[in-house]
Amino acid sequence: MIPTGLVGVVHLRALPGDPGYDGAGIEAVYEAALADARAIAEGGGDAIIVENFGSAPFVKGTRGDRIPAHQAAALAVVVRAAKALGLPVGVNCLRNDAITALGIAAATSADFIRVNVHAGAYVTDQGVIEGEAADSLRYRAALGAQNVAILADVLVKHASPLVALDAATATRECLGRGGADAVIVTGAATGAPVDASLLEDVRDAAGGAPVFIGSGLTPDRADALRGLFDAAIVGTWIKEGGVLDAPVDAARVARLAATLGAHD
Repeated sequence: MIPTGLVGVVHLRALPGDPGYDGAGIEAVYEAALADARAIAEGGGDAIIVENFGSAPFVKGTRGDRIPAHQAAALAVVVRAAKALGLPVGVNCLRNDAITALGIAAATSADFIRVNVHAGAYVTDQGVIEGEAADSLRYRAALGAQNVAILADVLVKHASPLVALDAATATRECLGRGGADAVIVTGAATGAPVDASLLEDVRDAAGGAPVFIGSGLTPDRADALRGLFDAAIVGTWIKEGGVLDAPVDAARVARLAATLGAHD
């Protein structure tokens, strides 16, 4: 299913084997993640997405470079536990592992996945990443998981298309030939605001398909972008003090959820 409203992000801390791992143990990772998920639910968030954000630097996530098995397992544990909160739950296997994300979703009854490069080819900090729409849509069908929505980024942050590509074409490629269920528009980096003109171009090209904001949304920016998006994935602003590494603050979730609800 395609989520609506405020999709709060649960960022997993660094896991064993990651450069940033603090040695506190896997249970500490789970406890922090589920505390964030509960705060999103308590604050009135509409959905949750779980990411292996602490596992930077990320692998490409494409064929021959999938995320490590223990990262997939940890994501599955958290996604399954988050489902008990009663909200739609999705998963994003950074940097770009849609295949593993679909496998996790099918195994945990999750509702959607996010993939940064679904169609085309982009130069990223992981090197050149090519979209795997042909593989991921066939894998979803093979799993009988057509109910798992694919949310695909358009001109995603921390990346540049390998050749010149305008937003309208990128949007049509993701939704049309790529078969994505919805598209996501981001700023240039994590927490960076979305350019209104870019969002408008994507909205026009999407032909009625859902358009998500994928970075940098705040209550003030939500008001300024009214009518240009259907839902928002928010990780930074809902943290305590708006600090990326802090825990999720239920009060900030409530404030942003109320702002987005006013757009309905």
